[in-house]
Amino acid sequence: MGSAFASKFAKSVFITVCGLLVLMFIGSRFFTHVDLALYGYMVGTVVFICGFFYRFIAWGERPPTKIILKKGIKLLFRKSTPKTTTEHLVTYKFIWKRGWYRWTQHVLLGWGCILSAFVTFPLVFGWMYFTMADNGYYTVVGFGIDLMKIDAEGILAFLFFNALNITAFMVIAGVGMALYRRIGNMQARAEQTFVYDLLPLYLLLFISITGLMLTFSNIFLGGWGHPVISLVHQWSVILTLIYLPFGKLAHIPFRPMSVFARNYREHYGQEQMKPCKVCGTPFVSAEQSADVIEVLKMNDIKFRMEEGFHLAELCLPCRRKYRMSKFAGVPTHLIPVKEANQNAKG
Repeated sequence: MGSAFASKFAKSVFITVCGLLVLMFIGSRFFTHVDLALYGYMVGTVVFICGFFYRFIAWGERPPTKIILKKGIKLLFRKSTPKTTTEHLVTYKFIWKRGWYRWTQHVLLGWGCILSAFVTFPLVFGWMYFTMADNGYYTVVGFGIDLMKIDAEGILAFLFFNALNITAFMVIAGVGMALYRRIGNMQARAEQTFVYDLLPLYLLLFISITGLMLTFSNIFLGGWGHPVISLVHQWSVILTLIYLPFGKLAHIPFRPMSVFARNYREHYGQEQMKPCKVCGTPFVSAEQSADVIEVLKMNDIKFRMEEGFHLAELCLPCRRKYRMSKFAGVPTHLIPVKEANQNAKG
């Protein structure tokens, strides 16, 4: 079957799109519950999947990434995996170390986008829809199965029908915090670029505002301007989906890979640590040190020093001093004194 495709990328995209069509066929009861008003979102999602696979495969084929993915999959069933997954994908505990402000910002942005996707994609593909009986109760249908009945005037119905409004406010608050930091923080202002750092925020802000405008038009304006607002909102979502795999927002679908990296560091760090060739301080796992040397070798990058050790076999402080010694002509890497912040975290 592989010979029928031009590349692994083409094969992966074809299989994924076919699987998506099968799920749409089953979930929408043979395409009878596909909302044609959401057709544009559906096309945008398919294009997003193609772009995501292209980016993921290009990233995954890199030697260091391939090592992390290969060994990370083997370590996926470690006892610590549920805890690591929760901290990296649910609570964002690793960001808390940077301060409550950035943690709150990431929670609002991350969960606002994720919950929006959980609501939007099932509706777009016909996997979930609602039917209403004469008694004022809605039936929530998922993959053709009646899941639950809810009172049209109840709190659950309110949350269901306003889920995207709630997530829109979350995203707007998160974007506002991010823009405030990027405008006020001098380091952020010096490092950021408009296209990579600010454009994704403006896209999310525009999507959220136009989405809320649809609700405002329906409730307060009797539907006035709804067709135009709906078209503008739909195109903003489609363009963002197409752009997402190739910009900064790509780290949202890529974030689960951090669990692999954490398992890799923890597992091999518990087995055997690598001592620095100069000071003897254990600084990284022996497995990771060997992998770094192997990856550099694969890329034809040679850091074998005349003293007989590899530069990757030195801890960071000794590596800095060794590089300084090459510039100054003084063997500073042999001086046992380290920097005051050699054990700094963060």
